Amino acid sequence: MLWSVNTRPRTKPAEERRDDLMNAAARLFLKNGVAATSIEQITVGADVAKGTFYLHFASKDDVLLALRERFVSQYLDRIRKAIARRPEGDWRGKVAAWAKAGVTGYLDAAALHDIVFHEYQPQSGKKHGDNIVIVHLTGLLEDGAKAGAWSVHDPRITATFLFHGLHGVVHDALAEKRLVRRRLIAQLQQACFRAVGLPPG
Repeated sequence: MLWSVNTRPRTKPAEERRDDLMNAAARLFLKNGVAATSIEQITVGADVAKGTFYLHFASKDDVLLALRERFVSQYLDRIRKAIARRPEGDWRGKVAAWAKAGVTGYLDAAALHDIVFHEYQPQSGKKHGDNIVIVHLTGLLEDGAKAGAWSVHDPRITATFLFHGLHGVVHDALAEKRLVRRRLIAQLQQACFRAVGLPPG
């Protein structure tokens, strides 16, 4: 009986190939910068033919957009999981979990965050979807208000304020090289409490 020496599939699913390309691009962008990275380097890093790249992306900008969307999705997933670990009626704990997960999610991938949000230049007039992190936080604030945990006049405005405020504070701390993670998390948690009318503590 003849046995095959290599039983591994010769081809990967399309989504896996796409992920391989994105992972290779992220590594190269972080190491060399976007401008210095060629599509050929990305395909070599992903171990695929150059033509495979164009089955999934039209350009490096398309890769950057895909990396941005994945970053945001994973960032929100981290926040969701942190909040889900709090007891159902622990609204204060949910807000604290949101702030902590938001800070750590940014800090743990700050270099990639800067690339996907500052290097990608969208075409003028191109439509973008709503910010899913702000949408999620708006829902959390609305649910807390319905439960009587706090009174927020406009959950969407408050969510937008908190989201952009958190990122601005973290970005400033990184730029000034005065980051103490635990202190920053505690300060932002207190800011979130004040924003929804919860007492400090």
